[in-house]
Amino acid sequence: MEPTFGYLVSNVARLLRKVFDQRAREVGLSLAQCRTMAFLARHEGINQAGLADLLEIQPISLARLLDRMELAGWVERRADPEDRRAHRLYLTEKARPVLDQVEAMAADVRTGALAGLTDEEKDMLMGTLTQVHGNLCSRASSTEPQDQGNECIQ
Repeated sequence: MEPTFGYLVSNVARLLRKVFDQRAREVGLSLAQCRTMAFLARHEGINQAGLADLLEIQPISLARLLDRMELAGWVERRADPEDRRAHRLYLTEKARPVLDQVEAMAADVRTGALAGLTDEEKDMLMGTLTQVHGNLCSRASSTEPQDQGNECIQ
C-alpha cells in the first residue's frame, strides 16, 4: 500500500520535530522551549491564552513552561493595560542569543531535510505546500475563533 499525502505530510512533520528535538537537547533546550521562543518572537505582546492556542497546548502546561523560562531570564510577563487579570509576554534580551541558536538549528535541520533537492525542486515543493495550505485555509471552519497567526495567516 502506497503512503497517502496525509501520511507523508504528517510523518515528515513528526520527523522534523524529532530531529530538531534531538539537536535542541544536545544544547540543553527542549522542543517546547524552542517552539515557545519562536512563536513569542513572532507575536511579542501576546497574552498567555493566545500563545497557548498558537502552540496548541493547554494553558496550564504553558504556564509551567513560562515559569521555567521566566526563571531562566528568557521571558518577561508584563501587566496587560486592557485587562488587569492578564499578562503580556515578551522575550528578554537574554533570550535573543538562545533564539539565534534555535534559528540556526532549525536552518540546519531544514538543510538536511531538503538535501539532494535542486533549488528548482525546493521552490516547487514550497509552492505546492503553499497552495495546499491555502486550499485548507479556505476550507477551515468559519465557526472557529479567529486565528492569531498560526494556521492561515501568510
